[in-house]
Amino acid sequence: MADKHTSGDGWMDVSGSLLKPQICTKSKCKEEEPVNTILWPRVLLRKWTLMLFVGSCLLYCARMAMPICAVSMATAFKWSKIDSGLVLGGFFWGYCFTQILGGHASDRVGGERVLFISTGLWALITALTPLLAQLSSHTLALMTLARFLMGLLQGVFFPSLASICSQRVVEADRGFLMSTMHSGSYLGTLLAGGMGSIMLDQYGWPSMFYCTGFLSSLWAFLVWQCFLKGEVIPKPLEAQYRRSHQTKWNLSHMLRLFKKPPVWSMFFAHMCASSTSNTLLSWLPTYFKESFPDAADWAYNVIPWLVAIPSALSGAYISDVLINQGYSRSSVRKIMQFCAMGGSSLFIMLLTGEAFTSFTSALIFVSVAVGLSTFTSCGVSVNVQDLTPSCAGAFFGFMNMLGAFMGLVLVSLSGYLIEVTLSWASVFSLISLVNTTGLMVFLLFGDARRVDLEYCSQISVI
Repeated sequence: MADKHTSGDGWMDVSGSLLKPQICTKSKCKEEEPVNTILWPRVLLRKWTLMLFVGSCLLYCARMAMPICAVSMATAFKWSKIDSGLVLGGFFWGYCFTQILGGHASDRVGGERVLFISTGLWALITALTPLLAQLSSHTLALMTLARFLMGLLQGVFFPSLASICSQRVVEADRGFLMSTMHSGSYLGTLLAGGMGSIMLDQYGWPSMFYCTGFLSSLWAFLVWQCFLKGEVIPKPLEAQYRRSHQTKWNLSHMLRLFKKPPVWSMFFAHMCASSTSNTLLSWLPTYFKESFPDAADWAYNVIPWLVAIPSALSGAYISDVLINQGYSRSSVRKIMQFCAMGGSSLFIMLLTGEAFTSFTSALIFVSVAVGLSTFTSCGVSVNVQDLTPSCAGAFFGFMNMLGAFMGLVLVSLSGYLIEVTLSWASVFSLISLVNTTGLMVFLLFGDARRVDLEYCSQISVI
């Protein structure tokens, strides 16, 4: 896809590429061909960055469509709170199951193609949701199934993105790409909330699904026509995969990598950061609604996520500057993760103090905490591409699966603590404890030096 580059900006470094043929021995890996056809050139990288930013925005618009319309749909179909919870929870159960599979598929055939196929499918499901709701009397079952399928298909997005970064993007630009994608997700959440409210009032809840499904389908069509050139699997890769039938990563290789301290500490830190982020996302609206009932809803639903967008981009810029100034990637990853988990925990703990009880101060602390948490995009979220670029998609999928399951547990436990203690301080303390534990493990055992090279002797073509 990419042309050969001879500039001095690091584009000739392809040691982290899975798809480039190499002849490997036990002591080292020697290149079979000196031609780089894997990394994207600068111009193409900018185009893909914009498209992936829009894609992540639409991803969250579609993901938030059901939560936004849940109240209206519950009224129309006479759902109870338990019924609504069943429909909404179906997404997360599906989301857990395709993380590893999506990452592995992206490592094998390219993340761009996995994103195109999955987006086309979940866009279709989104657009058909209002029709499915009217299809039969079993509306609850059909909506739960639709959300489960949405989770299955959207679960491949970020593992595919991790695979794309390791295959197509030079190391110095990976942090910026990941941060940009996370910024797109925050923008999608804002747009879904703002535009969704208007569409609900003016055109009814089906319009939200129709609009989001159409725009997502248009995005998939543009990717297919303008970037993939109408080919889902290009011919050069097909020939290469036929030659590499004996190069598959097996379970024993994965387990050996799992035992390495930098790998399992990365998994643990990502699990902690992801679960606490999901907990805040789930419970913050309830916290503000109960603690400050007279406050404007839009303020706490919009301001923290508005702060998150420039914060994520700033984190990417700081990360790139530090790397370009000569700081090791390991140091940069730990610095960014310290800000993400340590800094955000500090401001979350301030919410437990009785001295800060005003709505303004609480909103400021939450906004700063959410903003700092975005720095994880340049920490453990990109660390998988440093350590194991040959299977970055599959490993990131495993990390995300752990985070999703842990998030379900932590969200439920937080609800139990609120019910028993009648205090939000216990929830914020729990979040800070989980964050601090994950951060300490990553600071002690984390690294950014590649750890999968020693298995080159067992893999003839990488």
